[in-house]
Amino acid sequence: MVVAASSAGTVFEWYDFFIFGSLAAIIGRHFFAGVGESQGYLLALLTFAAGFAVRPIGAIVFGWFGDRTGRKRTFLVTISVMGLATFLVAVLPGRAAIGPVAPFALVALRMLQGFAIGGEYGGAAIYVAEHTVAARRGLATSWIQSAAGFGLALALVVILVVRSALGERSFDAWGWRVPFAVSLVLLALSLWIRLRLEESPAFRRIEAEGTLSRAPLAESFLRWRNLRHVIVVLFAILAGQGVVWYTAQFYTQFFLEKVLAVPAATVNGLLLVATLAAAPLYLAFGWLSDRIGRKPVMLFGLGLAAVGFIPGFHWMASAANPALVQANERAPVVVVAPPAECSLQFDLIGTGHSVTGCDLAKSALANRGIEYTNRTAPPGAPTRILIGGVPIASPAVDGASGATLAALKAAFDRRLATALAEAGYPPAAARARIDLGSTLAALMLFLVAATALYGPQAATLVELFPVRIRYTALSVPYHIGVGWFGGFLPATAFAIVAATGNIYAGLWYPVGVAALGFVVTLCFLPETLHHEAAD
Repeated sequence: MVVAASSAGTVFEWYDFFIFGSLAAIIGRHFFAGVGESQGYLLALLTFAAGFAVRPIGAIVFGWFGDRTGRKRTFLVTISVMGLATFLVAVLPGRAAIGPVAPFALVALRMLQGFAIGGEYGGAAIYVAEHTVAARRGLATSWIQSAAGFGLALALVVILVVRSALGERSFDAWGWRVPFAVSLVLLALSLWIRLRLEESPAFRRIEAEGTLSRAPLAESFLRWRNLRHVIVVLFAILAGQGVVWYTAQFYTQFFLEKVLAVPAATVNGLLLVATLAAAPLYLAFGWLSDRIGRKPVMLFGLGLAAVGFIPGFHWMASAANPALVQANERAPVVVVAPPAECSLQFDLIGTGHSVTGCDLAKSALANRGIEYTNRTAPPGAPTRILIGGVPIASPAVDGASGATLAALKAAFDRRLATALAEAGYPPAAARARIDLGSTLAALMLFLVAATALYGPQAATLVELFPVRIRYTALSVPYHIGVGWFGGFLPATAFAIVAATGNIYAGLWYPVGVAALGFVVTLCFLPETLHHEAAD
């Protein structure tokens, strides 16, 4: 019951995470209409990221309450706020109904949800750990991590069932709201389980002894013994876990759908199978950490991610859309333009517009998921796209606006589509040519790295910090590492790809963070098995 109660919040968190991420393109069309499909998609991802931005604040607030008033009472509040914020997305009117208020209301709900999640994971991990003997703590707490997989699987099942039952048109119009509405059932079940439980034995002990921390924030962040551990875990395992896990579970979906143009139903099916297959790995790696130590297992996950992500994504591209990879090798695309004419694509606040030929060319290619390289042209020269050496002139759009600019864009997009088709670029991945086995194997490679890092993590964090400040000291670095480093990964990687034209360039962000985590873990993170911090 303790494991079920604690894991329920994790299921809820990742269910919400995946339905919002999976439906970001549709949400962008409903709440950010009028800025273009790709810009709307990026703004939806940034709305998604807004929830992660406030997670550390929630960790500070709920961490303090968890250390001062108890674990159970605090995570009853967090799951209630979390659940209501998720459900309200289902009934929130879109921009067509209430105008510019809609996107602001959506951002507010995501921030409220993120604020509550800031206190959820720490409470769940601590609650299980404080009910478990040290020799089995890795396995016991890994159930919380495996619950993330179940949350993702549940989200995929709900989306697939609703999409199939309603059809694509009805799902895009209103059916996308149903998965958010289903979250109300999860909330009711989670509350029912948690209300039946008692406070953790470790908290009751220090409460009875009168040794509760009077100032958990000061003890956690102003005493070097504790602050040192906070800094080390942030850069050793938590930032790495954020980017590795989100790359394996979320960025793969973006890459398959938006870059490789694999049908959404196929992508959801692949991710569902991979997620279910990976679920036991959390438990296996948690169990292994009880035998050989937490640190070796997590180093394996970080190292595999650092060396495996880029070749793994190349492998996945060749398996999922071989025609696209072959076309790029046979007829590479080059944008030839004066650098001064090219602005950063997909600016993060949505104020940029395609007003030059270079911007128009890069925007059109990025919208189609076409990889390209950049070549410098003399100042004043017109922008050209070379497809296998065959040039296509980008129209001079300087000063154009409104209907005139829209007409120029549409005409250019038609010419580009024809030229790409003649060069052998497929408009979408051909179902018959998708190597499902190899694509699934690539996904499993990424998930092995994620589960090896995530499985022993909760036990490690609990064992590093004393009972009296665990909630605060654990939650804050977790939500900075996972919430900021990981939560901003989709928007950051998407913007890097759009700016450079290299469909694999966005991977340097998670690879770099994972490599840093490997070095810091190897050199500075202590082994915590059999070495629990004393109060």
